[in-house]
Amino acid sequence: MGLRFAIVAALDEELRTLHAALLAAVTEHHAGRAFHRGLLDGHEVVLVRSGIGKVAAAATALLLADRYGVDALVLTGVAGALAPGISVGDVIVARELLQHDMDASPLFPRHEVPLTGRSRFPTDVDLGDALVTAARTALAAERIGLDSSFAALGIDNPRVHQGLVVSGDRFIATAIERAALRSELPDALAVEMEGAAVAQICHDCDLPFAVLRTVSDRSDDSASVDFSRFIAEIAGPLGAAVVRCWLRGVEPA
Repeated sequence: MGLRFAIVAALDEELRTLHAALLAAVTEHHAGRAFHRGLLDGHEVVLVRSGIGKVAAAATALLLADRYGVDALVLTGVAGALAPGISVGDVIVARELLQHDMDASPLFPRHEVPLTGRSRFPTDVDLGDALVTAARTALAAERIGLDSSFAALGIDNPRVHQGLVVSGDRFIATAIERAALRSELPDALAVEMEGAAVAQICHDCDLPFAVLRTVSDRSDDSASVDFSRFIAEIAGPLGAAVVRCWLRGVEPA
């Protein structure tokens, strides 16, 4: 029996391109979620929308680990940029995840997840390396069909970054909030709402995982991109291209 991979996103639109390519699809419903099993580029996969936020993402990851016994999990979707030099349309592969709104002080240090002894959860090195390679390939070779959308949304020469991504149950959309996060976590590349919760569950379950994000905004008041259009025309197709490039490079078990 070959490997089974989970592909998770917070929104249906972020998985639509992958779902359309899924072969021999079977849908099962658990805990209010639709799990779509099938074949993608020769591999068995499970696609599922987690919903937005850390609790929704954590519950989904646990179901995938426990009920579906997946061998690795990739979380995909969008994020807001924090670090300078990161632009809308860039791709970020997380190397570490941290909950920026975790604060059980003074019992535990700020950001540390109680009783774990850690605030940062590393992603799987090999899986992260493979996604970085796949992201570069997708941007170099498979973005041709996205060029008109890139141009229409003012996106020029998107790049791949890797590093710390932070998560919290708060949508960061003002310059004041962004500046506060940058001051507190100066090495954070981007912010989103699910990754660190998935990281904690995967760590507990000893499940290899990675987080792949397309930058949709600058996490401040200057957002100029139509969010729905961005997901439909850029983030969804580009994320799917990266995932499929990765799957094509995975050797059958």
